[in-house]
Amino acid sequence: MFSRSKAPSAAPAEPEGERISGVPSIVSPDLKVTGNLMSRGDIQVDGHVEGDVEAANLTIGESGAVHGKVSAKTVRLCGSVHGEIHGGTVTLAASARMMGDIVHESLAIEAGAHLEGHCRRRDPEQAALSPATAVPATPAPAASVKAIAASKKTKTALEERSTEKGGPNGPGTAGGFEQITGSEPKRPG
Repeated sequence: MFSRSKAPSAAPAEPEGERISGVPSIVSPDLKVTGNLMSRGDIQVDGHVEGDVEAANLTIGESGAVHGKVSAKTVRLCGSVHGEIHGGTVTLAASARMMGDIVHESLAIEAGAHLEGHCRRRDPEQAALSPATAVPATPAPAASVKAIAASKKTKTALEERSTEKGGPNGPGTAGGFEQITGSEPKRPG
């Protein structure tokens, strides 16, 4: 008659290492980190990092400096980076000092920002394929290699026959171009 109704089951709890908090990890201005920083969440760097930084969203404050590779979906640079930036949306504020290359999907540079390096836009579809999910290059099967070698031999044989009979411009030419051999080039005489 009176039975306990089962409450809807909650989603299974994520393991401790899988949770992403809404609070960014902060490297304060008086902190110097030697080593790489990796987070699935947000990182704000106001101190100095000697190493690579990888995060979902990364903000480098005016007093912040990173010497290494920076990778994040969103990068906002107000301080300095000596290295590469790989990001989806990259913003260089007026106070930014960038020494290195930027690979981005979207780039904004405010007036006054300092940039020494190259900027290259990457295709968002290629960015979705990480090296782990990308299809590895496989060597061509032996049959394909033999077919390529056979086509090269055929091409060479056709070129030899063309030069024996003479191209459209007479003997010694193939397809209108001078035949190149190991000897001195022919000079008009």
